[in-house]
Parts: sequence; C-alpha cells; structure tokens
Amino acid sequence: MCGSEPEASNHQGKEVRMAQEHDAWLGIDLGTQSVRVLLVTGDGTVLGSGSAPLGGRRDGGRHEQDPGEWWEGLCAASRAALRGRPRLRVGGLAVCGTSGTVLLTDGAGRPMSPALMYDDRRATAEAARARMAGLAVQDTWALPKALWLTEAYGEGRITHQPDLVVSLLTGELPPADSSHALKTGYDLERDAWPAMLPRLGLPDTAIPDVVRPGSRLGEVSVSAAEATGIPAGTPVIAGMTDGCAAQIASAALRPGSWNSVLGTTLVLKGASPTPVRDPTGVVYNHRAPDGSWLPGGASSVGAGVLTAAFPGVDPSAMDQAAAAYEPSGAITYPLVSPGERFPFLAPEASALVLGEPESDADLWASLLQGVALTERLCLDYLHHLGAPLDGPLTFTGGAARSPYWNQLRADILGRPARVPQQTEPALGMAALAAYGTGATPDLPEAAESMAHITTTVHPRPNHTTRFAEPYARLIDELTTRGWLPPTVAAHAHARLDADTAGS
Repeated sequence: MCGSEPEASNHQGKEVRMAQEHDAWLGIDLGTQSVRVLLVTGDGTVLGSGSAPLGGRRDGGRHEQDPGEWWEGLCAASRAALRGRPRLRVGGLAVCGTSGTVLLTDGAGRPMSPALMYDDRRATAEAARARMAGLAVQDTWALPKALWLTEAYGEGRITHQPDLVVSLLTGELPPADSSHALKTGYDLERDAWPAMLPRLGLPDTAIPDVVRPGSRLGEVSVSAAEATGIPAGTPVIAGMTDGCAAQIASAALRPGSWNSVLGTTLVLKGASPTPVRDPTGVVYNHRAPDGSWLPGGASSVGAGVLTAAFPGVDPSAMDQAAAAYEPSGAITYPLVSPGERFPFLAPEASALVLGEPESDADLWASLLQGVALTERLCLDYLHHLGAPLDGPLTFTGGAARSPYWNQLRADILGRPARVPQQTEPALGMAALAAYGTGATPDLPEAAESMAHITTTVHPRPNHTTRFAEPYARLIDELTTRGWLPPTVAAHAHARLDADTAGS
C-alpha cells in the first residue's frame, strides 16, 4: 500500500463530465528522475497528470536505483492523475521504462538486487564476453548487466523496469515485451532468445518469455487498485522503451519519419519497413507492434550537461544570453557520462572542448550547439547506413520545451522540425494502450489522434552555413581521436557541402 488516497476535488467541469462517458487511457513513464502518469482521451485531451521524483545512486560508472521507489512513485503519480475523477472509465494502461535498465527477481517476483540503470558501465567484461560469443551488444546494454548481476547475487529472473511494476499491478510477473528485451539480447527477427545464453551463465530459469508490445498482460488487481487509485480490472498492455514511447507520442510511425528525443541524453528513433543494418551495432532496430521496424540509437550527449555545469540557473535566461554567440567561441562534444554509443561506438570517449568560451553565456551556447551538432552527425550516420530520412522530423523530450534550442537545432540540422503539444513518453503509452485493447486497430492512427502538432520550426536563412565550420572541425577532431570512422566522416562532410552549397 502506498499511503492514503488524496482528497478528490469537488470541481467537475463540463469537459470532465463529457469525458466520463467515454474511455480514457493511462500512460505510465518510469523515467530516470521521476515517474510520470498521464490520463488521456482518444483525441489527445489530457484529463489528468501526476509525477513523483525518483532517486538514484551514482558512483563513477555505476548508476543504481531502488526498485521499490518505482512502485511508490507510481502510487503517488497515478493518484494525482486520477484525482477527482472517480467515475471515469480507464480503458487500459501501458508502461514504458528506461532502455537497458535491469534487475533480478526471485520466484515470487521480489527484487533480489538493485536496478542497474541504462548507463551503468560496470559490466564491460561481461559485454566483451558476450561479443566474443557473437552477440552484438554494447557495454551498457541489459544483457551484460544481467550476467554481472547473476554472478554478484546468484541465480534469479531477468526483470526489466516495467516488468516489476506490471507484476505489482496485476499480481503476476509478466513476460517481457520485446522492446525492453532487445538490449537483453532478444533476437527480434527470429523472435527468439539466442541459444548461447545458458553458456554465458544465464540459466533457462533466468530468461523470461517474450511478447510483442501491445499484447495484453493482465488486469489491475484489487489490492493494486487500492494502492494506486487505478480501477480494478483495468487492462494492462505490454509497453515499450521510453525512446519508443516518445516516438509514438510524436506520431513518427510512418516510414521515413523520425523523432529526436532530447532529455538527459539524446535518442533518435525512426520508422522503416525493413531493418536498418549496422554491423557495428550502433544503430539497432526495435519491432513495432504491427511488425514494422523502428531503427534508432541512443547517444550519451544531452541536456544533462546543462544541469551538471549550471545547477540552479534559469534556462530561459541562459538561452536568451546564448543567442549572442552563434557560433560559440568553443566547440564541444558534451557527453553526459564517459563513453559514446551513437553516432559512433567509443567506450573510451570523453567530453571535449575545442577553444575557450569567453563567458558563462558562451559556454551555455557551446553546449546547446554541441548537442545539436551531434544530432546532425547522428542523422548523417543514419543516412550513411541507408536509413529512410524523407519523412518529417519531430522534437520531443524535456529540451523541446525550449523554443530557442528548437530553433538552433533546426538551423544546425538544416531541416524543419515539428514540436507536439505533449512531448512525453507517457502519452505514447496511452496511445499504445488504446491500440492494445482494440479501441483503435491502427497504432499510427491512434498516435496521430492523440499527438497535437502545435509548432513547426523552420531553419532560418543562412544559419545552417553559420555552423558549417564548427561542424566540420568537430567531425575532424572526432576522426583524429579515432572515435569516428573515416568513411562516416567523409559522408558527413559530403552532406554538409551539399547543404551549404550556394549559401
């Protein structure tokens, strides 16, 4: 149980009375810093929202969370989202989590270990062992961490972040969804676990069954309803990772569409009728609920560098001051944590600064620009691999709340970008819940109904050219350090030349 139920509001507006006659959907996002819950109608009207903070422990390359905090946070956030709507019918819910976060549970579904978070780097030796066995995994993926946990805590069941929360909602540990299972080594094309996992040290009892996102996992139990305020019997639908959830929220599900999620770190997700092949494993492919493919990658640069470098500042005031530095006097590759995963794989990479910023405003500008330059390199790398990029680009994530940064990113990318009214992964899970319960038979249509595109940002004339020289210098520096492959650098230079020709 998670405390007493908050007092319901006596105010019931006309909009809510009308909504009570129809279904609404709950989207639950288990993030790095908070649990977020949205109550959404089929047309995207947000009837309620709630959030609760999450803690964590960082020590060098280690990053853990207490799994118990996820449930406590959900109880608080869901009660806030549903407050004052006791008669509203919830048609279903789905849960997303951070990609690569994993723990071990016992036979009763109780945590045996802390949760190793998406960027925890303690399992490098296990990752190398998995790669030697022929698996294309990165050091921070869930499979190496599951191997490390098994060696440290004994045999248990591999459990992803949403699996634990769903088990507490339904009373039964569910199968994993294939989206979260991807970084645990699940083969989405064969729809099977690799045969060598037991030889790596994971017994059969540790490996969960897997279902496709959008599958029904159960329903909210009576005890969970008392704890969370979510009506008993509400269908629980298999979710996806937070990056895929944000992609659904952006309605970037038609072939050639892409969503750039800029939060603590940067994640790009696109839609393709076929997988995008990358022998290095930098770009990987999720499987959409309808069987199509969602290629993408996760970088270690992002807005987290801003809070680390400037704790407690007013971001809008810093944005206004940074506008005087285009381009900045410094060129940065602003890694949030050591090592890079996308647009190149370099475990030894560290944050870099070329030049000397003349002020805090100039440093802030260089960090904003550095993230945007990396974002451009990510798109250039995807183009190098042959990924379809001819559809719309959408910005989501916490950084999409900054109009200045949105404009700067569009300028540096040299292409327009859409900004939805709601940029949260929880909205994507609400759409997936509507799809998974059969209320909307087509997921792209469900997402487009809920996602309200309120703004389209167009690059300003000549501004792409303004950042051409810093981008070229950054490409060359990354290549000189041995992080960026020369073939990728040459492709990025060629695209830059094409974009700035005649400007």
